[in-house]
Amino acid sequence: MLNELFTPSVQHALDIVGIFVFAISGALLAVRKNFDVFGIAVLAEVTALGGGLFRDLIIGAVPPAAFTDLGYFTTPLLAAVLVFFLHPHVERIQAGVNVFDAAGLGLFCVTGTVKAYEYGLGLTASAALGLATAVGGGVLRDVLANEVPSLLRWDRDLYAVPAIVGSTVIVLCIRFDALNALTSGVAVIAAFVLRLLALRFHWRAPRAYNRRSARADEA
Repeated sequence: MLNELFTPSVQHALDIVGIFVFAISGALLAVRKNFDVFGIAVLAEVTALGGGLFRDLIIGAVPPAAFTDLGYFTTPLLAAVLVFFLHPHVERIQAGVNVFDAAGLGLFCVTGTVKAYEYGLGLTASAALGLATAVGGGVLRDVLANEVPSLLRWDRDLYAVPAIVGSTVIVLCIRFDALNALTSGVAVIAAFVLRLLALRFHWRAPRAYNRRSARADEA
């Protein structure tokens, strides 16, 4: 089904771009945490490949693509090298990195959902794995960096919700036999635009209804 949506070369190129940008975000966090070069490389690899590895292991697509395609494995290392030497310059173009990160989020939630469905999962489970593909690497990155995952923090702009929207559009298209390159592109764009709007207007998920606490909010 993926090959029907995108040619293998286009799919591979899009994957590499998404992996590279996710790896940049992992490497930048490692620099902020004062990790050494090995720590930078590990966080870059985990952020870029963690979600896809989790999906492939769950659906039984083994060995995972990250270990059968050298480009998938080496791209995060290239990103780590770039950040290691040029991190002050990369930090200055963070807004641009955020745009590509949003694009990667949209792409991975769509391809993750489709691949899970191809391997026999139901629509709900496929959407859940599409979400995991898109955000799983970021969760692992934060855990390794000893931070509360951004996915769970109320003070961070919406991240999981755009991925959920993209995955939901895909499973609806599958359900109504409307999945094609055009509708897949719409799903990617929907997740991408929603993430950019969340960044622009600082949209956040609501906390518990009528929440009262004497504890000061944590930043």
